[in-house]
Amino acid sequence: MVCDTRNPSSIQSCLRAARENARAVRGAITTEVWETLNQTWLESQRMLQNGLSDQDPGQYFEWVKYRSHLSRGVSAGTMLQDEAFHFLRLGTFLERADNTARLLDVKFHALQSDFYGSVNGRLQELDFYHWSGVLRSVSGFEVYRKVYRDVITPERVAALLILRPDMPRSLAACMMEMTAHLRAVANPQSSETQRRAGLLNAQLQFGRIDDIMATGLHAYLTHFLERINDLGSAISQDFLAA
Repeated sequence: MVCDTRNPSSIQSCLRAARENARAVRGAITTEVWETLNQTWLESQRMLQNGLSDQDPGQYFEWVKYRSHLSRGVSAGTMLQDEAFHFLRLGTFLERADNTARLLDVKFHALQSDFYGSVNGRLQELDFYHWSGVLRSVSGFEVYRKVYRDVITPERVAALLILRPDMPRSLAACMMEMTAHLRAVANPQSSETQRRAGLLNAQLQFGRIDDIMATGLHAYLTHFLERINDLGSAISQDFLAA
C-alpha cells in the first residue's frame, strides 16, 4: 500500500500519477501547483530510498497527509477558476465522497458489534479509541467534539460524516460542491448527469440519520457508492468521450 508501483492505489502510484498528470497539463496549472507536486514526488522517492516508511511509518504518513493538504491549498489559492479548476475540484470531491463512504462502511461494520456489545470498562475504552481513530482519519475528531460535546457514538459519527454540510469531508458537503462545479462546466450533454447529482445532493441535504440507520447503514452506503461511481462514469462520458 506504500511503495508497490504495481498497485495503482499505493501511495507511490498515486503520487506518481499526480505528477505525470500535472506534467501533461502543465500549461493549465500554475507554477506553484507544479512545483508542489513535483517536489512531493521527489521527496517521497528520497524518503523511501532512505527507508523512512519502514523506520518511522507514522512520520511518513503524516508527511503524506501534509503534502496532500498543501497541494489542495496551493491549487485552490493560485489557479484561475476556469474549467480546469472546476474539473480538478470535481475530481477531488468525487474521490473524497467515495473514500469517506468506504471508510465509514468498513469501520462501522467492523466495530458496531463490539460497540453495542461492550459491557466492561476495558472494551468501552477500546471502542472510544476505535471511533476516535475513524474520526481522526478524516480530520473530524475536533469537529465532533465541537458539534456534540458528548461521548462518541456510532449514530453521531455516521450523522457527522454523512449529513453535516458544514463538515468538509461529509457526503453532504462533497455532493454540494460537486453539483456546484458540475453546474459551472455544464454542456448540452450533461443535463442528465446534473439531474442525478442534484437528486443525490437533495437527498443528503434533507435526509435524517434515523431513516438511514433504520434502512441499514451498509445498504445505504453501498447504494451511495454505486451512485457515485455511476456519476463518475457519466461525467467521463459527458465531457471526455471523443
